[in-house]
Amino acid sequence: MKVAFYTLGCKVNQYETQAMMENLEKNGYKIVDTNDNADIYVVNSCTVTAESDRKTRQAVRRFKRNHPQSVVVLTGCLPQAFPKIVDELKQADIVLGNKSNDDLIFSLDNYYENKKRQINIIVHENADKFTGSKISGFRTRTRANIKIEDGCNRFCAYCIIPYSRGRVRSKPLEELKEELKDIAQAGFSECVLVGINLSAYGSDIDCSLCDAVELACSFEQIKRVRLGSLEPDHITKKVIERLSKQEKLCPHFHISLQSGCDSTLERMNRHYTSAEYDELCNNLRNTFKDAAISTDVMVGFPAETDEEFEESMAFVEKIGFEKIHVFPYSQREGTKAAKMKEQITKAIKSERSKRMTETAQRIRNEFLKNQVGKTLSVLIEEKANDGFAQGYTANYTPVKTSYSEEIQHQILDVKIKEVKDDFCIGEIVEIADK
Repeated sequence: MKVAFYTLGCKVNQYETQAMMENLEKNGYKIVDTNDNADIYVVNSCTVTAESDRKTRQAVRRFKRNHPQSVVVLTGCLPQAFPKIVDELKQADIVLGNKSNDDLIFSLDNYYENKKRQINIIVHENADKFTGSKISGFRTRTRANIKIEDGCNRFCAYCIIPYSRGRVRSKPLEELKEELKDIAQAGFSECVLVGINLSAYGSDIDCSLCDAVELACSFEQIKRVRLGSLEPDHITKKVIERLSKQEKLCPHFHISLQSGCDSTLERMNRHYTSAEYDELCNNLRNTFKDAAISTDVMVGFPAETDEEFEESMAFVEKIGFEKIHVFPYSQREGTKAAKMKEQITKAIKSERSKRMTETAQRIRNEFLKNQVGKTLSVLIEEKANDGFAQGYTANYTPVKTSYSEEIQHQILDVKIKEVKDDFCIGEIVEIADK
């Protein structure tokens, strides 16, 4: 049977989709694109924002409408956090929570045998251990995301994730070692260590993120090790110093900010001040050569005044992030912020989002223009729609250069000539690694 996946959300979701794909293939299923006529369509959902929920609903209904004879599966964070979605999305023949992803084949077998809707949503428990299938590759990618942590204990006022993902759970180092071994043997030049609260890795099993990074860097075949999204806490000076000794670790750090205003951070139940965040950025940039720092910034959090927004804007300017993901606050049922009285209107959130995005893009453009004239090491990932080869530098600068089949999946030295459409354009100098 043919199975197509539609994945929303973060790199952890992408990893879990890969794991489900591999399990299906081992059991005789064929993975196809969503544009093909599949027998089964799996929607791996995200529920971070209301927009994520909307896209999930839309996808489930679209697949069932266009392929009424096919089986539609809904899994991921939306049904895990909001089990009542089962009653709303009747178009989903099978509904799993993210804790039940490994039961996909079992649920499919039951559905085909009994011709009855299958519901399997298991609540996360505080004492849960890290579980889930490992992967041996990453479909159509040059880099492989490796999930090493799940869950979060932070309970930020706006966030549903602790309810959709449970508490912090870390992959044991021995299991990680076996998975990295497979990834290395599969020929991946780069791996990305990812998690829901990656910074907290090891806090439940008496190790640390540094241990995981050092293990990944120990594999000769893996040339680059990258970190997924990080929270500011746990990234101490000692951690930075230890990480800096790993030459393969890419100097790109995506560290969630959310707001540059201390009053807003306090209402959000974030566990740092803007001054502490500023110090962290300085420590990283002073320690790692060509370090790039990207972030997430939320606008329109409940009770955010014009003055608080301006303070956040000024902080963003001060840090000079290499890239910023700007998004408006989204009211999530079950969170503390959803009950706050001073909700910001959609119009104000839209206006603030526009202004913050414009600021972010200006800072981004300045960063990219500063790369002109430099020779950068680029991992070529794929052929772009415009015919160029494209890839990323160690600090995650996007680069395009002339395409030829023999350069794909290789690390090349590229001299940057110009900037166009959020890409640096360059010429190959030499092959740095084969």
